[in-house]
Amino acid sequence: MTGTVSFVCTSKKKGMVKHPVAAIRLVADHGVDGDAHAGFGHRQVSLLAEADIAAQRALGVELEPGAFGENLVVTGLTLDRVGIGSRLEIGAAEIEITQIGKVCHDRCAIYYRTGDCIMPRLGVFGRVVAGGEVAPGTGVRVIERVERDQMQVAVVTCSDTCSRGAAIDTAGPAVARLATERLGAHVALCRIVADDQATIEATLKELADRGLDLVLTCGGTGCAARDVTPEATLAVIDRQVPGLAEAMRGASAAITPHAWLSRAVAGIRRATLIVNLPGSERAATENLTTLLATLPHAVQLLRGHTAHPADPRRQTTPASPVVQPLRVDVG
Repeated sequence: MTGTVSFVCTSKKKGMVKHPVAAIRLVADHGVDGDAHAGFGHRQVSLLAEADIAAQRALGVELEPGAFGENLVVTGLTLDRVGIGSRLEIGAAEIEITQIGKVCHDRCAIYYRTGDCIMPRLGVFGRVVAGGEVAPGTGVRVIERVERDQMQVAVVTCSDTCSRGAAIDTAGPAVARLATERLGAHVALCRIVADDQATIEATLKELADRGLDLVLTCGGTGCAARDVTPEATLAVIDRQVPGLAEAMRGASAAITPHAWLSRAVAGIRRATLIVNLPGSERAATENLTTLLATLPHAVQLLRGHTAHPADPRRQTTPASPVVQPLRVDVG
């Protein structure tokens, strides 16, 4: 998959339209040099397809390049086939796609200027992996593509000892491997945070806003004073999915009675499912294994695909009933 950069745009303030310039310089782990959105984070560069902008112009809206706050306008490349984790080579530079669309909490100048900001729906955001100069005419090539329909997962280990390097996290990597091998998921990131409720809440909000399908937390589900992962999860979710936590506790209780001490919860924030797993490698993988048959359907429902799969108990087509002729006994 290849394309071409049509325009490069920058702005000095966030929430404002950007303006086309002759060239920009992408800086690794920073973004567009001099742009308002540059800096540490996962949304360092924004892209829009020229075709999507043209569709808005066809509605009679006068639009200049950068009107939706995009850094790069790309032509010839179908961005809606590029998922999180994909890598794009743009001239000598390289970016990794980290987010599809975004959540706008307030209407900014872009909305009032255009009447309908398409960036939250169609924008693609990335992190600069390798820097370089980019100008109109620079080639764009997809060097690694993750399909949009592939399940996107994040694994967050909540542990004071692991976060300060006093212990090695084995649960997080094991859960990530299981999600990859058994769910066919793309693991967008693995992160370790301290057992701090505010930090966990902020992390869960960020990952849900990035549009990931599933966030699996490891640790902090017990009764110790610093076990606050359930509280952090309950603070950020919109709806609970109690059956998932109940299923994990029930399955684990067949192994150890200590399973009933788990306070793990599961719930939904926007369209992201968040599930708490235990902190030990063995317990975390056992709990996730319990949910493997359920999670793909949950993700499809959250993506808006509400058709229910066929009941496996009814896969065999029943034989047609044989209608016997009515027998009439004559006395």
